[in-house]
Amino acid sequence: MSEYVPTIGIECHVQLKTKSKLFAAVDNDARGAEPNAKTSPICFGLPGTLPVLNQAAIELGIKAGLALNAEVAEQMKFDRKHYFYPDLPKGYQITQFDQPIVGEGEVGFEFDGKTVLVGIERAHLEEDAGKSTHPSGVDYSLVDLNRAGTPLLEIVSKPDIHSPAEARGYARELYTLMKYAQVSDVDLYHGNMRFDVNVSLAPEGADELGTRAEVKNLNSFKSVERAARYEIKRQTKLLERGEEIVQETRGWDDAKQKTVSQRGKENAHDYRYFPEPDIPPITIARSEVDAAREAMPIMPDQLRSEFELHDVSAQYIEVLISNRSLALLAHEVSQSQPDATRAVSSWLATDVMAAVNDSDDYQWSELQLDAPRLIALAAMVDEDKLSSNSATDVVQAMMSENTNPNQIAEREDLLQISDDSAIEQIVDDVIVANESASQDVRDGEKKAIGFLVGQVMKQSKGQANPQTAKQMLVDKLR
Repeated sequence: MSEYVPTIGIECHVQLKTKSKLFAAVDNDARGAEPNAKTSPICFGLPGTLPVLNQAAIELGIKAGLALNAEVAEQMKFDRKHYFYPDLPKGYQITQFDQPIVGEGEVGFEFDGKTVLVGIERAHLEEDAGKSTHPSGVDYSLVDLNRAGTPLLEIVSKPDIHSPAEARGYARELYTLMKYAQVSDVDLYHGNMRFDVNVSLAPEGADELGTRAEVKNLNSFKSVERAARYEIKRQTKLLERGEEIVQETRGWDDAKQKTVSQRGKENAHDYRYFPEPDIPPITIARSEVDAAREAMPIMPDQLRSEFELHDVSAQYIEVLISNRSLALLAHEVSQSQPDATRAVSSWLATDVMAAVNDSDDYQWSELQLDAPRLIALAAMVDEDKLSSNSATDVVQAMMSENTNPNQIAEREDLLQISDDSAIEQIVDDVIVANESASQDVRDGEKKAIGFLVGQVMKQSKGQANPQTAKQMLVDKLR
């Protein structure tokens, strides 16, 4: 039986966060709006209407191209792509065919202990279509054109992905890049980012790729991985039976966890592309690209390198990167007090993430955390004023109140006892109260010292410095 090698390419549609649509002065945010409320004659394709290009979409497209480490075109143009569906009333989509805004680039991400590089073939601007709904129990469909004309950037990968897990990793990295570049809200639930996954199989060692099937409109990383895995299994079974793969468009049935055939896949000539006559070619000045590069926000790879310099664990780095607010907070700490970066990153990636994810009491936008107070808390731990466990309690309190960490520690009686004489008295009491364990230490039983230190911490209500207590016990029980 031949071994088949899967090849996966992904087309990602990113909704750009402009205030208005791509070619019409209509609100671009239709979340919660009544059907067809965010429309104009242009959205309906009425005769006599002319598109007017939104300059902000070009600016965001340039930023996205820079985030993809890609070439930004010196000249781009728009084209008409013809197809006929009820949610596209004018019968064609304004998109970019042979002169897109973004050319070749590359996206890298860590997967299974190695760096995976996925080439970017292109990224082009286009308008979105409307949305068709099919109510159950009736013989008609409904069309909502609120989404028609929404500016999209379609990012087309090269066929460089070879496993479903890699496909998921690439989709997640694209999401992260677009979020950090601030070109989109990347709200998967509301369709701000959608993935079309192309899957083909070929015998191992073959010179050409197999016939591909495209799974459309996936809106989660999990569904990207599961749809790719299902397609690989489906196509493998067909090939093993001697059947041919049909080039087609398929949909993902999340309830049944399977792909289903929708229609035959069109090729470029089926769309009858030709230049959009109402929008002339656009020249993108190099000064505009240079200005966008200068204004780019800090990106994930920059943050990863910065955190690695301060010995933040790889696991914590990826947790931070997944939440831009926390990553930028750790970055602010790193820039202000580098020595505090590791401790603060640990608190943010564990205690803060867990508290927000596991509770309805905290919302990211309402957190009271800030860099100066986190740095002050790290200093208290370094100066042995506060134990690591107590610091966690202080962090929890700091999330909901703008109070100095020292004041919180005093209020909660968490400050460590720094008076050696006070600790010594507790140590003496523990030795007397635990004669057997004390004798074990005198006899060379190293493990018993941990028990005694625990008793000191218990009696001091966690306020004794454990290192100081341990050293005193060792000195007294020699």
